[in-house]
Amino acid sequence: MKRKAKLALAALLLALAVASCLFGVSRGELKTVHRKASTVCLECIGIG
Repeated sequence: MKRKAKLALAALLLALAVASCLFGVSRGELKTVHRKASTVCLECIGIG
């Protein structure tokens, strides 16, 4: 791939990632993900 094509692909993927994050935050998924991540983390260290 040429450099411009790689750069365009990287920019497109970055834009899609940001859009997906913003969509999740707008739906209120941030609390859900944080709660689940905290639970898994606490279970891994043996507290939860």
